[in-house]
Amino acid sequence: MGRGALSEQVEGAWRAGGGRKLWSRNFSLFFSARVVAKLGDGMLPVALSAGLIAHGHGAGGIGLAMASFSACFVAFVVFGGVLSDRWGARRLMIAADLVRVATQGTVAVLFLTGHVVLWQICVIGAVNGIAAGAFQPGVGSVIPRVSGDVHGANAVIRTAEALAMLLGPAVAGLLVALFSAAGVLAVHAGAYAVGAVLLGLVRLPGTVRRRGQGPGYAADLAEGWREFRSRTWMWSVILLWMVLMVSMWGPQVPLTASEIITGHGAQAFGLVSSALGGGTALGGLVAMRVRPRFPLRAGTLALFGAGAFSVSVGLGLPASALALGAAVSGAMMGFWGVMWSTSVQTHTPRPVLGRIHSYEMAGSLAMMPVGQALAGPAAELFGARPLLLVGGAATLVVGLVLLMVRPVRNLRAVPARH
Repeated sequence: MGRGALSEQVEGAWRAGGGRKLWSRNFSLFFSARVVAKLGDGMLPVALSAGLIAHGHGAGGIGLAMASFSACFVAFVVFGGVLSDRWGARRLMIAADLVRVATQGTVAVLFLTGHVVLWQICVIGAVNGIAAGAFQPGVGSVIPRVSGDVHGANAVIRTAEALAMLLGPAVAGLLVALFSAAGVLAVHAGAYAVGAVLLGLVRLPGTVRRRGQGPGYAADLAEGWREFRSRTWMWSVILLWMVLMVSMWGPQVPLTASEIITGHGAQAFGLVSSALGGGTALGGLVAMRVRPRFPLRAGTLALFGAGAFSVSVGLGLPASALALGAAVSGAMMGFWGVMWSTSVQTHTPRPVLGRIHSYEMAGSLAMMPVGQALAGPAAELFGARPLLLVGGAATLVVGLVLLMVRPVRNLRAVPARH
């Protein structure tokens, strides 16, 4: 999916956000790789959830499959940050994509043959989590190296990824309804293959430390931790994000998937997921236009609407209202994501950016597998809908506390490089 496939509205917004400073061969290739990967990722929750439900697994099975991925991602992402800074982000990202080509291809074969055993799906999810942990630190460290306008680059990528996530679930829901989950999972594997090829064509400026040069891995980890700990605004956000992971983001996908697919069908879940992606794209578009002096303050204000999706499902609203709630949540999180990513990438020294990104990713996602794994048992005890309402309320509490933390609300934006 290249620039020509995007709407004129998006293209115009990109220019308004500094498009001439954005587009280069390297950035275009990196941008395309992210969009292709996200298109495949957008198909995965629908295909995996529908496939597991078809084989007799409900919210508990979906939650365990997702928790296996999240737990291994969190456990490995810090080491992925060290490897990214030492060996080169691009090289590590390509290797991670190739691993996921093999794993997702294997899952497709399992669903195609009907041999779907939950523990096997969880093992594959764990391998995918390790691969994602190796991949993700590179995203944060590559963006400042391929674009002089970090805010604009984050907004462009966030919007394009959201458009891909809008299309992915809708296509997946249709394909699952017409054919099966196996075909969608095969397409997902192919998306990683295309992404690896595109990343292979990127040429990053700057030098990379090789083995035997500089301090060891333990010293690298310690240096990254010192840099992370010295930024009060960063670890304050991460601590509060852990609360949201347990209360809302972790349980949200298993619980909403179970509720919507059971009550409205897989196609409806795909369309609602697309509304979530569409809202995220809208949030990215707004972030292109709006460049606040205090980005985290503005992003925190947006968080007050991030629980709309959970609340709408918790209230048992009709499918059209669920789509609206998902769109609002997506827009708020899309705007927050640009503000947060830009703040991290512009307030961190480039030599340690991979490690800083890995620490903030590990911290922010540390409690997600807990929320995912507990989603099924907690739903049996208290009901899925009450839990979703609690998750929506948690976003209000977290937003209020964030605004009370002075280093968060007073963090200033860094001007773009020209």
